[in-house]
Amino acid sequence: MRGMKETAISEPADLAPPPAPGAEQYRALDFANTALALPGGQFLDLLGSPEAAARWLAERELAPPDVELYEVCVARLRALRDQLRALLASRTDALPAPDEALRAVNDALTRAPAAALLRWDPAQGLHRVQAHPTDRIVDHALAVLAADAADLLTGPDAERLAACDSPPCRRYLLRTHARRHWCSVRCGDRARAARAYARRTRRPTDRPTG
Repeated sequence: MRGMKETAISEPADLAPPPAPGAEQYRALDFANTALALPGGQFLDLLGSPEAAARWLAERELAPPDVELYEVCVARLRALRDQLRALLASRTDALPAPDEALRAVNDALTRAPAAALLRWDPAQGLHRVQAHPTDRIVDHALAVLAADAADLLTGPDAERLAACDSPPCRRYLLRTHARRHWCSVRCGDRARAARAYARRTRRPTDRPTG
């Protein structure tokens, strides 16, 4: 985080907060929130290992339960996540969408193979095969997530997008009402506690006059 060294956590299941508002409706929003910043300079990556990424995909019906991923496949997932977060940030900050992020999402949209390819070898002759099974699964997951992100960013719910307003959290959410800027009860409690502490410790000279 800003000005703070982050410590990666290896066991995400125990510390992961509940899904942010909107994450159950948009898997792309849930995907963007797999990079978590926690109090105390800790960082939690729900895609931090092939096993964790496979579990995340399977739980969201983007991969079979017994899928085995390679690190190179997980790196592709994390790369798209970073670009998606850049698009969400530009949308919530009312800034132009980054070209690199647009290219990454558009590339993912067209990644999934539409059909098995035609191959020939002496043993089988002409036959049709899919790409490497793991590649095909990841390509499909990337395409689904990219399409979901495109729907979110261009649909009516884009107006409800917001970043959690409780540092150091950096999750995104869909506001349930105009004032909702916290992604979880945990973040809301932390923000209220921080404000209460600031009021208690404010020096007399800091108080507004008049």
